[in-house]
Amino acid sequence: MATAQVILRTKIENLGAEADIVTVKAGFARNYLVPQGKAYEANDENRKNLEDLQKARVVREAEELQVAEKLAAKIKKLKASFTLETGQGGKAFGSVTSIDLHKKLEENGVKVDRKTIQLDKPIKTSGKQSVEIKLHSDISVNFNFNVETPTTEEEDAEASE
Repeated sequence: MATAQVILRTKIENLGAEADIVTVKAGFARNYLVPQGKAYEANDENRKNLEDLQKARVVREAEELQVAEKLAAKIKKLKASFTLETGQGGKAFGSVTSIDLHKKLEENGVKVDRKTIQLDKPIKTSGKQSVEIKLHSDISVNFNFNVETPTTEEEDAEASE
C-alpha cells in the first residue's frame, strides 16, 4: 500500500501535533491533509521550515498547560450538589451522569469537554462523590460533589418522633 510522509501544520487527534513528521496513506495525504492545509509534504525544502512549527508548538503547549492549571484550581474550589429522587426502599430514580456533571460545571463558569470527565458508570448512590477530570495530558483534577436525596414531609415527621 502506498504511503506518504507529511509534516503536520496543526494538531490532529489520533495522528499528531504540529511539526510532527508522520507516515500516512498516500490518498489521505493527497485528498485530505494537504488540500485542507493541515499538512504539507515532507520534502527537503519543507523540512527546513520545521523549526518554526516546533517553536509554535512549544508556545501552544505552554498556553494549554496554563489554562489547564487555572481550570484545575477553579474545579477544586467548586462546591456542587445534585438531588437524586429515591423511592420508599431507597432505590434511586435516575442517576448523575457525565452530562449532568458537565452542565453543573458550565453553570459555574468552567468550560471543559464532556469527554474529559472520567465517569465509568452513572452515579446512583447518595453521599459525597468524586470524579476525575482529565484536563491535560499532565493535569487531572478530582471534582468533588454531594449527591442528596430529598426528604419528604412523612420522613421528617418520622424523624421527629
